[in-house]
This record gives sequence, C-alpha cells and structure tokens, in this order.
Amino acid sequence: MTVGLDTTQFAQDTIELMERMGVKRSALQGGTLAATSPITGEQLAMITEQGAEETTAAIGRAQAAFKKWRTVPAPRRGELVRLLGEELREHKEDLGKLVSFEAGKITSEGLGEVQEMIDICDFAVGLSRQLYGLTIATERPGHRMMETWHSTGVVGVISAFNFPVAVWSWNAALSFVCGNTVVWKPSEKSPLTAMASAALFERAVAKFGDDAPANLLQVLQGGREVGETLVDDTRVPVISATGSTRMGRQVGPRVAQRFGKSILELGGNNAAIVSPTADLDLTLRGVAFSAMGTAGQRCTTLRRLITHDSIYDALIPRLIKAYASVKIGVPTEDSTLIGPLIDKDAFDNMQKALEAAKAVGGTVHGGHRVLSEEYPDAYYVQPALVEMPSQIGPVLEETFAPILYVVRYTDFDDAIAIQNGVGAGLSSSIFTTDLSEAEMFTSVIGSDCGIANVNIGPSGAEIGGAFGGEKETGGGREAGSDAWKAYMRRATNTINYSGALPLAQGVKFDVE
Repeated sequence: MTVGLDTTQFAQDTIELMERMGVKRSALQGGTLAATSPITGEQLAMITEQGAEETTAAIGRAQAAFKKWRTVPAPRRGELVRLLGEELREHKEDLGKLVSFEAGKITSEGLGEVQEMIDICDFAVGLSRQLYGLTIATERPGHRMMETWHSTGVVGVISAFNFPVAVWSWNAALSFVCGNTVVWKPSEKSPLTAMASAALFERAVAKFGDDAPANLLQVLQGGREVGETLVDDTRVPVISATGSTRMGRQVGPRVAQRFGKSILELGGNNAAIVSPTADLDLTLRGVAFSAMGTAGQRCTTLRRLITHDSIYDALIPRLIKAYASVKIGVPTEDSTLIGPLIDKDAFDNMQKALEAAKAVGGTVHGGHRVLSEEYPDAYYVQPALVEMPSQIGPVLEETFAPILYVVRYTDFDDAIAIQNGVGAGLSSSIFTTDLSEAEMFTSVIGSDCGIANVNIGPSGAEIGGAFGGEKETGGGREAGSDAWKAYMRRATNTINYSGALPLAQGVKFDVE
C-alpha cells in the first residue's frame, strides 16, 4: 500500500490492524473523538469519549482491583508483564505500523517505539525480583531496623502524542510489578495506539489467569475534563504526566495541593556543544538524527547547536546541505527520513518561531511547507536550520518542530553557560575528543540536565537509565535505574526482639 494515494484503503488498513490486535470494529465507530492521521490528515475512526463521571467510576474500579493485586507476590506480577512483552513481540509489526499511521513516525521509529515497550517489559520482569529494601544498623541492642517498599495504589498516566505507547509502557510495566493499577489518559491525538495497547494487555491478562483482577488497566479517551478529574482525585496517589511545561505548571501544584506525588516529564530545549576537537563526520550524523528525527517532535530533540568558532565554517555548511537534501515524505515508504508534523497547530507554531528568529537577526535555511499539493490536509515541512547572532528570542523556548538554532562560542565556560541558560533541563550532549572537556561536561560544573551525553546526540535514550530532567522539565524520572521507587511507598520498620525497651538517643521514660 502507498499511503495517501488511496485514502479509503488507508483507513480500512488501519481498522484491520486494530482488529488483528484485538480491538473490535464497533469501538472505532460512532464516537465523538476523531482519530486522524498526520500522514494525510484524514479521519481514521470515531472514538467514544469519557468525561468526569466515567473517570471517577474508573478510578473506583482501579482502587478495588489494587486491593487484590497488591497481595499477589511481585515475581508473579512480573509474569503478567512478561506475557505483555510476548504479546508485543508477536504484534510488533502491526503496532509499529499503527504508531506510524497515527503519529507520523517513519517505519523504523514506529517499530523502535514498540521495541522500547518490549525492552521495558523485560526490565520490569527482572525488577519484580529486585524490589530491594535495606537492613539498617540500629543503636538499640536486641532490635532490627529495616526499610521496606510497598505498593502505592492507583497510578494515573497522562501521555503525549509523540511517543503514544512507549511512555505509557514505561509507567505501566513498573506500576504493575510494583503492585499498582493504572488509569491511562492518552493524548486526544493518538487514541488508536492506546486502544491497541490495552487490547494486547487484556490478552496477556487472559493468559495470566485468575490472579489478575479486572480493571488493572483502564483507558480513558477524552480531553481536559478527563485529565483534571484524574489529577484532582485523592484516590490516585501518583500522577505521571508527559507534556509541555505549561501543562506541568498546572498538574504539579494540583497534585501537590492534595499531597499526591507527581512524575513530570515536560519540555526539553536540548543543546549540543561541538568543540574544536570534535569528529565532524560523527557530529554530522549525530546532529542530523537528533535534530531532524521524528520531525523534531521528540522531548529530547536537539534544538540548539553551540558550535566553536574555529570549526563553524567546516560544519555548518555541511549541515545546511544535509537539511536541504533529506528525504521528506510518507513515513511508511522505505526511503523517507522525515515524516509530517502532527497537525496544523504544530506547523503554525513552527512558522511563528521562524519569523521571531528572523526579527532578531537569525538567518533561516529551510522551514517551509512541502508536499502541500499531494497532501493538502497534512503538514510536511523542510527542517529548518537557523543561524543566530546569539541565544536570544525564540532560541530560549522549545518549539515542537524541526528547528535547529546554531550559535557560536569561543570559550568552553561560555558554551556551558549557553547550554544551561534556558528554563528546561532535559537532555544535552557534547561532541569532543578532549577528555577534560568530556569529564567537565558530565560533572557537577557541566550540564545541568537530567541526561548528559558525550559523542552522541541528546535523543534516543535507552530504557536502562532513568529518563527525565531538571528545572522546567519537572524533575520526574521514568523507566530504568531506580525510577521504580516513585511508584511505591517506603516504610521504615523497627522490630524489638529483646524483651527490654531501650529508647533511642538515650531517652529515659520509666513508669511503674
């Protein structure tokens, strides 16, 4: 199938993909939420939306399921996640293609997103036998002090369109092995991939057996009302929200006001420093993917390139040439490297940022709309490289589009200051063969981001490390390392087996 040439066939193929993964055709018709594809701009399905009342009821069901699920031993809970991973392996091609259809990702990125889901399932299965506590030295004889971790309850997951299923899986796989239940609000721009993922999960539950209660996972389709109800409900102790910094400024305080816990993964105005000693061939490839991949719609997309003055003229013309020649088009075609923006709003925001850059002295290469005659309802763009006089104006803000701002530097300390001189603190990188620079960049006096890489771009994180950032990125951590602790509650236990009652700090309190 050549997507876009036969739009009727495109929609039909989408429905067939959904049915193969367990979604009934009737669930794709008769609703009020239009599921569209950025590839052509056409409608693929009409999904039933939920509101505040349905959200409240779903939370109640999730809470009831939690009371049973928390008593299932963690390694047994890991078996459910293993079965989910097997379903994802079996349906990797179908779900990956659906990610491409709904989010506009090229084929390898769609498949890569599903592989990321499989990887986090594998990680979580091992984790289910490693939810370690501690034994702590106590000053009191005949006592033992320890730290234990317990399931916390219902986890609310609010995800974004750009990674429509991977981010859910980071949260869900850990939540399930930690003994929690999940209520998931996907982006209104990517409802179909959520439905397919939920259907695959239910297949895993059916194979798992009676230990798994109903309603371990519930998907709520809808807009702001669903999200606000989920965020405000005191029965949801953990909210994991992925989106803009603006969204996080609303979610964080509301969750904190009710003393809940939030895991925020917000904006990222990510930079790379290119030092005088950088391998320019490697740098070119690293920058190209990080800045243009996923049409600039990753949280970790490279948006600022801080280039040493001595190698500027050797690198930037090559990048401009690469930007002009990259293959843009239907993402399911093998030769395509850049697919569409998600919608018209994304295109409009990109154009506003480019105009703002010009207004403060920027020189814009690319950035215009392409393929508009072939796909009038879709928004394909030539990636933009913008040479800026300094880090001013739109460079200071994240624009979710393929715009790379380039600035010069001469002193390494200045480069670090430029790197850290924005509100967001998600990801960063440096291209250098100078060991001292590499070590300084990853040290306490270097990058202030949650991710700091050397000789690779800021995007393309693996699930083994904790993912997230600092400052206006929200401070949350998901996926690997010890991110699991955010989904559990900690208890310190002191056990007296002595028969006496010595008090800590030498306190005396004797009564007859």
